[in-house]
Amino acid sequence: MTPEITGKVIIVEGLTDKREIEKVITEDVTIICTNGTLGIEKFDELLETYDLDHQDVYIFVDEDDSGLKLRKQLTRELPHAEHIYISSEFKEVATTPGEELATALAAKNIKVDPFFLM
Repeated sequence: MTPEITGKVIIVEGLTDKREIEKVITEDVTIICTNGTLGIEKFDELLETYDLDHQDVYIFVDEDDSGLKLRKQLTRELPHAEHIYISSEFKEVATTPGEELATALAAKNIKVDPFFLM
């Protein structure tokens, strides 16, 4: 089954990251979970399946060693991707408060529920 491509793609590490982001966004965005680091074969599959070379891609990973390693890898493979950062105070996307997630996403022109921007 081919996934529906929305034009904007956010790449995250895990399913809990995806769920937390889905709580605050109101826009139809494709969120891809890498489940950690990516091998070449897996990355090539994602590249083709989601047509990542022709999408607005955002990298939104944890501020820990594994997240930084994944961010570096994705930066090499997807130089056109934009980066979304959370404060190192929170370390993980999944444990970052909704208000912080919404602010970071809105800064990249991703539509979020205004409730989280108060």
